Amino acid sequence: MNAATSALPGAAVASTGGARRSPKRVLPGFGLTLGYTIFYLSIIVLIPLSALVFKTFTLTWDQFWTAISAPRVLASYRLTFGASFIAAVVNLVFGLLIAWVLVRYRFPGKKIVDALVDLPFALPTAVAGISLTALLAGNGWVGQYLEPLGIQLAFKPAGVVIALIFIGLPFVVRTVQPVLEDAEKELEEAATSLGATRWQIFTRVILPAITPALLTGFAMAFARAVGEYGSVIFIAGNMPMISEITPLIIIGKLEQYDYAGATAVAVVMLVISFALLLVINALQAWQRRHAGGPA
Repeated sequence: MNAATSALPGAAVASTGGARRSPKRVLPGFGLTLGYTIFYLSIIVLIPLSALVFKTFTLTWDQFWTAISAPRVLASYRLTFGASFIAAVVNLVFGLLIAWVLVRYRFPGKKIVDALVDLPFALPTAVAGISLTALLAGNGWVGQYLEPLGIQLAFKPAGVVIALIFIGLPFVVRTVQPVLEDAEKELEEAATSLGATRWQIFTRVILPAITPALLTGFAMAFARAVGEYGSVIFIAGNMPMISEITPLIIIGKLEQYDYAGATAVAVVMLVISFALLLVINALQAWQRRHAGGPA
C-alpha cells in the first residue's frame, strides 16, 4: 500500500511534466508571431490607409461631397463600375467554359493553353494595354477591318471592357478549375443511369456544386477590374465624361496638386474595395461550407 501510494506522486509528477512539455514548433509562439503580424500589417497596410483617411479630414463635408460628386467624377464611377461588371459577367461565362475544357478534355497543346491562362498575371499591365491598343486601333491588325464597318473599340468604353476582360479572366478560371477537378464523377454517372440528359446533369448536379466557386471568381474579377489602371490607360482614350476611369481622375488631381480631392475620391474607392473584400470573404466561406470543409 505504501509502495503504491509512494509511486503515485512520481506518476503525477511525470504526467504533469509530460503535460507541461510544449510541442516543438517551427515558428515562435503565438504572442510573438501575432505581434509581428500586427506590426507588419500596420506598416504595410494600416498606416498608409490611415494617412489617406486623415488627409480627407482636411476637407469640410461640403468640399468632400463636391469632390466625389462632380459630374466628371460620377461619369468615371459609371464607366469604372459598369465596365467592371460587364467584364466580370463575360469572364464568368467564358472562364467557366475554359475551365471545363481544361478539366474534362485532353487535346494537343493543353499545357500551353493552361499556361496562357496565367499570362495576364505575369504580363505587365502597361504592356497589355499597349498590345490591345495596337491590335484594336483604327490602323491595328483587327481594328483596320472593324472600323470601316462602324465598329470602333479602341479609345471607347468598349475598349475598357476588353482590357478588363483580359486581366480578369484568370481569376474565374483558376477559381473554378480545382472545383471541377474535385467534382465527384459518381454523381454524374448515377444521374446518367437514372436517365438524366446532359443538360439536366449540368444544371442539377454540376452547376450547384461549382456555383460558390463561380461567384467567388466573379467577385474577384470584378474587384480586380475596379482598381485596374495600367492596361486601361492606353486603350481608353481618356476622354472626359466618355472614357475616363476613376483611377485616372485620381492621378489627374494629384498632378494638379489637389491632394485632398484625390484622397477624397480614393476614399470612396477604398470603401467600395473593402465592401468587395467582405463579399469575397463571405463567398469563400460559403464555398468552404458548401464543400463540407471548415468555414
